[in-house]
Amino acid sequence: MVHTGACIASLLGQGGSRKYHLTWSWLKYFKNDQDRRDLITCGAAAGVAAAFRAPVGGVLFALEEAASWWRSALLWRTFFTTAVVAIVLRTFIEYCWTGKCGLFGQGGLIMYDVSAATETYSGPDILAVLFLGVVGGIFGSLYNYLVDKVLRTYSIINEKGARFKILLVVTICILTTCCSFGLPWFSKCIPCPTDPAVTCSTESGNFKRFQCQSGYYNDLASLFLNTNDDAIRNLFSTSTRDEFRISSLFIFFAAIYCLGIITYGIAVPSGLFIPVILAGACYGRLVGRLFASISKLDTGLFALLGAASFLGGTMRMTVSLCVILLELTNDLLLLPLIMLVLLVSKTVADCFNKGVYDQIVKLKGLPYMEAHAEPYMKHLAARDVVSGPLVTFSGIEKVGNIMHALRTTGHNGFPVIDEPPFTDASELCGIVLRSHLLVLLKGKSFSRNQVHCGGEILRKYAALDFAKAGSGKGMKLEDLNIEEEEMEMYVDLHPITNASPYTVVETMSLAKAAILFRQLGLRHMCVVPKSQGRPPIVGILTRHDFMPEHILGLYPHLSPHK
Repeated sequence: MVHTGACIASLLGQGGSRKYHLTWSWLKYFKNDQDRRDLITCGAAAGVAAAFRAPVGGVLFALEEAASWWRSALLWRTFFTTAVVAIVLRTFIEYCWTGKCGLFGQGGLIMYDVSAATETYSGPDILAVLFLGVVGGIFGSLYNYLVDKVLRTYSIINEKGARFKILLVVTICILTTCCSFGLPWFSKCIPCPTDPAVTCSTESGNFKRFQCQSGYYNDLASLFLNTNDDAIRNLFSTSTRDEFRISSLFIFFAAIYCLGIITYGIAVPSGLFIPVILAGACYGRLVGRLFASISKLDTGLFALLGAASFLGGTMRMTVSLCVILLELTNDLLLLPLIMLVLLVSKTVADCFNKGVYDQIVKLKGLPYMEAHAEPYMKHLAARDVVSGPLVTFSGIEKVGNIMHALRTTGHNGFPVIDEPPFTDASELCGIVLRSHLLVLLKGKSFSRNQVHCGGEILRKYAALDFAKAGSGKGMKLEDLNIEEEEMEMYVDLHPITNASPYTVVETMSLAKAAILFRQLGLRHMCVVPKSQGRPPIVGILTRHDFMPEHILGLYPHLSPHK
């Protein structure tokens, strides 16, 4: 749902889809980097709000995980988005409550209500919760480690083609089916609850008879053969201490833990959140049964705290997870214990590795910048990591030189320098983007002499001609048709140059430059010389220049932890 929300937002940000005739003229105002990032962040928040029926949790998820940099405007935009999601969701739930939608839409905004249990707790209960958090953090970090190893293996298999992808999916499906239908045969039958509202059925319901006789149910089948939502609801159920035996809980936890690891990464949208909640709830209920002699907390509340500890150990989120769990369960009195177990599990897990999302981003090779600078960056200056060679343009440049630079480099931004006789001395005019250069060259606003003709160019183009294109829709170098004689002509770059780029002095600490780069959401940062009499720019820093692989490749003697 998070991915779906982000995809819809990205589609809107690029103006819709011409192929499917879904375009609106008003969407053209979002064709820029900042608004598109904001839209995708709002889309991710909407996905969380819809999936977990947690509007405030969606906002906090966007703050904690989806956005690299945050500001007040983005806060109210995501809040408005999730508020609309909550209203629409409530409307459909009310409409479907009468049975007009079949099984779709059954239930309210609270998915797992545990408010019926008493939340009084004492010293032994706190010790049990601390144990839950510590072990949950260890299990979570181990989960991340194994997921990383499995994903690296799957990437090798998936590179061999679609046939191997399908074979991998079929193999995992067969294994999952064998576990789901095979393991319940080893479980003994338990008499059905005496509550007249509860029925033991072979097909539907929370209590599965499976191979048992009438009046009995199979507790392991009740977990394996239900949907994930119903299985979580079973584990969160309060005042049902003996509903599941310890041996069944242990088998189910081991199976879900292993199946969750090997299922993520195959060519099906299996997700991470729900399998982790399911494994954590089972682990928490198991701990609740083991600590039943010293703790007075309900086993259903232990299941909720176990899910929180497991989520904290794998996702490493704190505030958003806490609020999502509260909105899922409608139990505000349990807030102190959820906060405690999340903080303990995250702290313990951070001692071993990073969160699962961070590991996946690193595995995919995406240049993600952390919120803090690495310690070794304090020993370097901005000029130390500038990668070359630097390609610059004059304010009025020859078309052939621009074409040569675009063909021979993959740079996205080029410094523009004004030189005599147009200025008294060489000075940095700004930065021009590759995409803007392509639009300008396609319009062929050339002149035979080096003269300023910015006014004519501005009249020829509209601002939206230089708007950010959608994925795969931007103009390419192959789209240009420049004649040989036009290569010797000149073009004025001043109208499309960003004349106010962010600049830092070459002696600035690399750690400060990295924090500035991330907090301002930059794509390019100009490094200028400290002294006069030198070229007006030393180089350009991009996101890739702040990556540990680049820095430690230039300075292998630096320790990654110092």
